[in-house]
Amino acid sequence: MHYYLKAKTFFLEDGIKNNGFVEIKDGLFGNYVEKIENKSIDILDVGDCIVAPGLFDTHIHGISGSDVMDNTPESIQTISKNILKYGVTRFLPTTLTSSFDKLNQVVSTIYEVHKQGEIGAKIEGIFLEGPYFTKKHKGAQNSAYFKDPSINELNTWIEQSGGLIRKIALAPERKGALQFIKEVTNKGIYVALGHTDADYETCIQAIENGASIFVHLFNGMRGFHHREPGVVGAALSSENTFVELICDGEHVHPVAVNITIKNKGYDKICLVTDCMRAGLMPDGHYFLGEFEVHVKNGIAKTTSGSLAGSTLKLIDGIKNIYNWTNLSLLQCWHMGSLNPAKSIGLDDKVGSIAPNKKADFVVLNDQLEVLKVAIEGVIKYEKKFQKCNQTM
Repeated sequence: MHYYLKAKTFFLEDGIKNNGFVEIKDGLFGNYVEKIENKSIDILDVGDCIVAPGLFDTHIHGISGSDVMDNTPESIQTISKNILKYGVTRFLPTTLTSSFDKLNQVVSTIYEVHKQGEIGAKIEGIFLEGPYFTKKHKGAQNSAYFKDPSINELNTWIEQSGGLIRKIALAPERKGALQFIKEVTNKGIYVALGHTDADYETCIQAIENGASIFVHLFNGMRGFHHREPGVVGAALSSENTFVELICDGEHVHPVAVNITIKNKGYDKICLVTDCMRAGLMPDGHYFLGEFEVHVKNGIAKTTSGSLAGSTLKLIDGIKNIYNWTNLSLLQCWHMGSLNPAKSIGLDDKVGSIAPNKKADFVVLNDQLEVLKVAIEGVIKYEKKFQKCNQTM
């Protein structure tokens, strides 16, 4: 497979370019050029459209009535298929706190789907959200399964997943957590801090031992206090860590988003959805793991009133943060593509349009509606009604 992609606008890793071409060969991006000399090579001309890198959701539980914890290949494939329509080409299926045996089964199922091949967005690893949390900030996690970290348990999950575990979240105040973090990061797994009541000093110790991500910042964690900066203070003041933000307008106020950008810089922020099975579904009653969740006006809450994931589409999070801030659209887009890849060490392969990276791209109109999605150069989704002049 060898062709040139032609568009009015390209969101490249190093900036925006207009009215040029990007080479795609053997599933990888080549160089951007202003004109092509070899007229015999095929050209995919998407007319007046924008071409942007495929999005990467590193924290997603479900969508379209399906959840990772259903433990079925059908549910994983439903997630893969339906997030593709909204520009997501890579994702980390995200588990919930559960029993040791249930997590064994779930990570094994994800591995089997990955081996057989996803029908939509590609799995780039598994995110274990729990079970090593603390009760005070449990959110929609089942505290009956909370426990201290165990490297033996994790080794079993790694084996059952065929080595797919890419990221794990924990509360660093749990007994043995700091040593666990050190051992886990030495295995190449990224450690995130979340659902935690740790103080500032404990968080800094966790970072010194290898933790590098904060899960859905401001949610499920000790907040900022002027005498005890807490988890939020550690997140905002640590230079070499990434933070997740759920930009649905409910989880984080736009002012808090802007404060985060001023402290972290846009390049250390990963937009995530934390989407659950009610995404793309009507309001009503659903389950997130073992908890009943009520969705009203697209906002998911447990019966106790806690936010329970979201129904957010990642592309809508990008639109929101663009409207709330002074960031460029390219910067906002990279918060949903390149930064998530960077946060788990995959930015040499995916996340942006740059030579020798996998040719995952999204074709958009001026309203940022998704018209086409390609994975490794192959068009996997096309919207029937096109708003841009396009030829092949």
